[in-house]
Formats: sequence, structure tokens, C-alpha cells
Amino acid sequence: KGCACVFAMDYLARLLTADYKYKSASALSFVRYPFSFMALVDLLSILPSFTAVNGSLKVLRVMRMFRALRVLRVLKIARYSHSVQIIARVFRRSKDALVAVGSLALAYVLISALVILNLEPDSFDNFFEAIYWATVSLTTMGYGDIYPVTTVGRIFTMLSAAFGIAIVALPAGIITAGYMTELKEEELLDEKTHAELDEKIRKTGMEIEI
Repeated sequence: KGCACVFAMDYLARLLTADYKYKSASALSFVRYPFSFMALVDLLSILPSFTAVNGSLKVLRVMRMFRALRVLRVLKIARYSHSVQIIARVFRRSKDALVAVGSLALAYVLISALVILNLEPDSFDNFFEAIYWATVSLTTMGYGDIYPVTTVGRIFTMLSAAFGIAIVALPAGIITAGYMTELKEEELLDEKTHAELDEKIRKTGMEIEI
């Protein structure tokens, strides 16, 4: 109950200060904020809790089925995490590369599915099963519920899995490189800020002596 009240007050405070968030004195800011992503996360994570605060609210009783949405509070807490903010910036800065890799992976799955469906018509009943197999192979999960039985199909599976590992590794490399770049830029910015502060202190000291 206490957590629900705290989150509710936080939501109201953010709503009342929406004009500061959007740097606009217009009333449109107060209408815009409730439809922002984080505001919706806050609202969906708060509403189920009020069934415990006041069980007589019949409308909110329906929200009990959405109590699983309380896990969205993790996203609410994440906004205060410096590391999460860095990762969010990495995704924004690397979105073009990540979209390119995602498109490559999608094309790879579709082509692999089409090839294996023609090589193994008896093992795969439809194109969806071939896509399922290609996705499982690409991610190296290998459930083993659907698999090729011919020699040609198995050779193609080995080649597909080998190239799939490389494709899966690409996003991790992009994100890691972006994360390290962000940390280095922050370190350089801190050094620059400290140098400027030291210079101001030194100049101030010289002026006082004069």
C-alpha cells in the first residue's frame, strides 16, 4: 500500500510539472504527458495496486487481472539508473546499425527457411515450420523437435548455424562498442569539467592576491 501511494504521488507530481518537462507553459503539456511512454508505464503499474487500497472500487477490481503489470515498475526505477541511461543512449546512437543487423537477420531467416523447405519437403509441413526451424538455428537454441534428415539438409544446417552465430554476435558487438564509447566520452567530459573548474579557481585565487 505504501509503495502504491508513493508511486501515485510521484505520478501526480510529474503530471503537475509536465510544463517544466516539455519546457512549455502551454496547457498542451499536461495533455501530452499522460500519453508518453513512461507515463503509461507508471499508470499501468499503479492502477492494479489500488484494488488493495480500496476493495470497494468495483471498477478497479477488474484491474486485478493486470497485477502482473507491476513488473513494469522495473522500467520506472530504471529511469534513475545511470547505466540504464547510458544503454538507452547507445541504442539511440546505434539504431541505424542495429536496424541493419536486424534486417540482415530477418532476411537470413527467410532465405534459410525457403532453402530448407525445398531441400526437406518431407520434414517440414509448411513455410511457418521452416521459419521456426531457421529462427531456432539462428539463435543456436536447437530444440530438436524439427530437424532435417537428408545429407544435403544437414550440410545446409551446419552452414546455416555457423553463419547464424556470426549474425547473432553482431548486435552484442555494436552495443558493447557503443557502451565503451559512451563511458570514454563521459570520462573526457569529466576531465574537461574538472580542468575548467581548476582554471577558474586558479584565476580567482590570482585575482584575490592582486
